[in-house]
Amino acid sequence: MSAHFGTRLRKGAVNTTVAALAVAALAASQAPDVTADGHGRQTAADTPSAADDGSGIGDSATGNSPYYTDLPPLNSPLPAPSESSSTTPAATGTTEAGIPATVLDAYKKAEAELAQSKPGCNLPWQLLAAIGKVESGQARGGNVTADGTTVSPILGPVLNGVGFANISDTDNGAYDGDSTYDRAVGPMQFIPSTWAWAGRDGNADGKKDPNNIYDAALAAGHYLCRYDWDMSATSGMRSAILSYNNSTDYLNTVLSWLEYYRKGTHEIADGTGTVPDNRSDDGTGSTPASPSTPSTPSTPSTPSTPSKPSKPSTPNTPSTPSTPTPTPTPTPTETVGHLEDAGTASLTAMAGDTFTERISTRAETAAGKAVAKVRIRFTIVGDTDATFTGGESVATISTGANGVALAPALVAGEKTGGFTVRATVLGRTLSALDYKATVTARAADTLARTSATALTCTAGGEFADQVEVKATYKGAVADKVAATATLIKSADDATTNDKGPYFKDAAGNPVRTLDLQTDANGLLELPKLYADDTAGTYLLRITTTGGATLTVELTVTAAETSTPSPTPSESESTTTGS
Repeated sequence: MSAHFGTRLRKGAVNTTVAALAVAALAASQAPDVTADGHGRQTAADTPSAADDGSGIGDSATGNSPYYTDLPPLNSPLPAPSESSSTTPAATGTTEAGIPATVLDAYKKAEAELAQSKPGCNLPWQLLAAIGKVESGQARGGNVTADGTTVSPILGPVLNGVGFANISDTDNGAYDGDSTYDRAVGPMQFIPSTWAWAGRDGNADGKKDPNNIYDAALAAGHYLCRYDWDMSATSGMRSAILSYNNSTDYLNTVLSWLEYYRKGTHEIADGTGTVPDNRSDDGTGSTPASPSTPSTPSTPSTPSTPSKPSKPSTPNTPSTPSTPTPTPTPTPTETVGHLEDAGTASLTAMAGDTFTERISTRAETAAGKAVAKVRIRFTIVGDTDATFTGGESVATISTGANGVALAPALVAGEKTGGFTVRATVLGRTLSALDYKATVTARAADTLARTSATALTCTAGGEFADQVEVKATYKGAVADKVAATATLIKSADDATTNDKGPYFKDAAGNPVRTLDLQTDANGLLELPKLYADDTAGTYLLRITTTGGATLTVELTVTAAETSTPSPTPSESESTTTGS
């Protein structure tokens, strides 16, 4: 790797001063605690642990498959202006700074979709481009069809544990053509077990194809954003990249290409991009390329004259039989006998809330011994809109040293009722372990008026003030909670009154019962109230899901009646009579 980098320096004829300036330019990342090493490669100030804490870092999109290690040129596409800098910008149209047209379009479309579906992620398309460069050299230099599908499959090496991860087949060869082991697939190098839940249809053709750059780029974006990681923050971007491939060198290489593309890039024709030369496995696990043209067979040589048979030699003494080849050690996955609940408590949450408990599953041998480094898939099953944190319905987590995999937190949707989270072992056909979860309706336990103003009105008139209440649940705002407002007959008789104050429906007709809902701040403002001709004291009762109740007193006073003054004629006749 260092020799290759040195070649680049010689080709560019860059002196030590210019190289140092270029390194400083690479270090000027938007992420404040990302620096550059002596080769101009960005490095994280503090590398996160690879241990799985439920964040997904213990797993990876690629199965930690090999990747291209080539670094971007020191010449920046658009170097920052400086009076003292003699750094030469890369020539316009240079292949290194260019991204094939269809591939670039896929990255930008994925960024636009994520801006709508997961705006808090702040995913830049340049990050997808950096990962695409490192994973497949931008789909082998943009060797794709018009719809974005790679002309020939891009497959990583067999993940059989020889120099790489050991991942038994999870898709029966559907994506990678291998029914024994998994292989990373496509321009963004997803392993089949990850694509099974992360796959997306990015070009709206009704298919989720890991070999299509539109599908793969959108899937990569959702994968990076799945745990509410914010790409505008250093920690969020670092966690997301490491979840893609859990390697510090991988992180640094991706960050370097990200910074390079942020400083400027341009579109080039499909199929004209360069494919990197160096890989993290030194090329020992070769990635299949397009079929090459068969070489011309060589001309057969003239047979030589047979030699005279030699005298038979004395038979050798039989050698001692060799020791039989030992049976291969089974993989951790192969030793799993069953799954056990590792102490998961009751799973209940109110609609819209995050479940306080998380599912914990332990992989064990038949004898009950914990098994580490086993991939557990958690799948949400049933008629529910509940998801894991980040909006996915499937998550794959590796067991730790204690054999336990901790699923991401569950987030309740708006659908109430029960559903199931199913835990299975990837690569084995074993009985699943099901966890029952329940979503209850949004509720409030307290209602209070937001004003102490007395509510009065004269008969036949309208109340000047509208009733507003605030709902809370255990002291917190109770938003989107169903409520009913009813004008009742008395404190002991909650049936609807047939006289006194009333609301109006859309047609202007009197109604004395309304179904309502609190707003995002837990507030509920009732419509204007009107009074009929009956004076008296009346009650308005408001109830919510969860049992909160508030009774409000309404007073209707009789309309004022004035004594008529004597008419002038009556006054005159009285005076005359006297």
